[in-house]
Amino acid sequence: MDDEQRYEAAASKDARFDGVFFTAVTSTGIYCRPSCPAITPKRQNVRFYSTAAAAQEAGFRACKRCRPDASPGSPEWNIRTDVTARAMRLIADGIVDRAGVGGLASELGYEQRQVRRLLSTELGAGPLALARAQRAQTARILVETTKLPMGDIAFAAGFASIRQFNATMLEVFDTAPTRLRDQAAKRNTPAPPGVIRLRLPYRPPIDLARMFGFLAARAVPGVEEVTDRRYSRTITLPNGPGILSLRPAPAGGAAPGGTTPPIPPGKALEGETGYVECDLELDDLRDVGAAVQRCRRLLDLDADPVAVSGYLSADDVLGPLARACPGRRSPGHVDGDELALRAVLGQQVSVAAARRLGARLSAEYGKPLSAPNGSLTHLFPDAATIAAADPAALPMPRARAAALTGLAAALAAGTIRLHPGADRDQETARLVALPGIGPWTASYIRMRALSDPDAFLPTDVGALKALRRLGAPVGAAERWHPWRSYALHHLWATLEQPTSRGVTPS
Repeated sequence: MDDEQRYEAAASKDARFDGVFFTAVTSTGIYCRPSCPAITPKRQNVRFYSTAAAAQEAGFRACKRCRPDASPGSPEWNIRTDVTARAMRLIADGIVDRAGVGGLASELGYEQRQVRRLLSTELGAGPLALARAQRAQTARILVETTKLPMGDIAFAAGFASIRQFNATMLEVFDTAPTRLRDQAAKRNTPAPPGVIRLRLPYRPPIDLARMFGFLAARAVPGVEEVTDRRYSRTITLPNGPGILSLRPAPAGGAAPGGTTPPIPPGKALEGETGYVECDLELDDLRDVGAAVQRCRRLLDLDADPVAVSGYLSADDVLGPLARACPGRRSPGHVDGDELALRAVLGQQVSVAAARRLGARLSAEYGKPLSAPNGSLTHLFPDAATIAAADPAALPMPRARAAALTGLAAALAAGTIRLHPGADRDQETARLVALPGIGPWTASYIRMRALSDPDAFLPTDVGALKALRRLGAPVGAAERWHPWRSYALHHLWATLEQPTSRGVTPS
């Protein structure tokens, strides 16, 4: 899009572009979402920025009416595979706060100077400014959803001092932290002690029922739990363990600081914004930002379903499926290493058998929670623990056990990296080079662990069965580029049968 097209989108209040770019008004010093309900400013007074950080760097503060900081993330960063997109995914996961710009550059395989120059040139903000915007948003979540002292929040969000925290919050949001807390107390439903309750925005429509069913069919007992309208699981984060819980937002509730109420799943109108409710119980509050981003990747909340379905709807084979369910998503995962190990467990067995095997491994090798939460009792075993296990003692055929421990060893040693900023082509090639890891497993890992919107499994039994039913050849998938992951989920959905949980794969 050029600036004239961006202005047209903002003038029409098109919410599909919320998070894709931000509008800043020179006459007021405020930056907004494209869908901000305020009167559209004159064209000569408007500037456009690809990130909130760039708008902040230019001296603009966030609009209090449309809350641009609460926009869905841009789908661009998952679609693109270049260094800028990889950097954006890593910064969102909190790497700059954990390891500095040096850690970011190391993961990308570039010098720090190159990374700074690249991001500043393309986005108008360097890695520190991008991380600062992320830090401010994390702090706002903690201010509005907890009763923690402001000093604890400042350090948990990654600020070096309370003074820096107060100054940044006032500069970015034009409101003191105490005032933000008072405003939130009037509109938020109190959460149980120790629980951070927030809402994760997405671009409607969304088929949460099918996505929860997909996760339910693969849920590992002890690690995951899925009920009619809630998905919960344990999670290993950079600074400690946690428990997350996701559920559709009820109709009619108030969005956090915004003007748009949550939308019931499957009932969203084009141009509106919906929310998924999220509860987090974390051992270390420094993990709030990373936990939020991993929940977003799990449910593919940064996708643009109008763009995906609009493209696939024109296809002779997938068109009827895409038009019937325009909210189809491609679920990711909260932990790339875990997903990769579970992909090996699922080789040549049914989904139910893979679940049982995952439960056995978790009970035997996973770390128990210090305080179990209902049926959630363990973390999924980490790669180093599985790598150290005796393949002969694992409850699976010898060849698959060797493939599992070999993959775990590569993950533990860092020779294969499945973090958000990984180079997808490079890591896929490394996966296929491992004994026992074939194209199906590598592509499945690429689709879910690396959130690739364009992965396809041409040898998948379910995909082949669905294609036969539709009378289409395997080669038809080539014309579904760059949305083949979504196409695959449309195919799988044709084989699923409704249950009391929504939909669960048969």
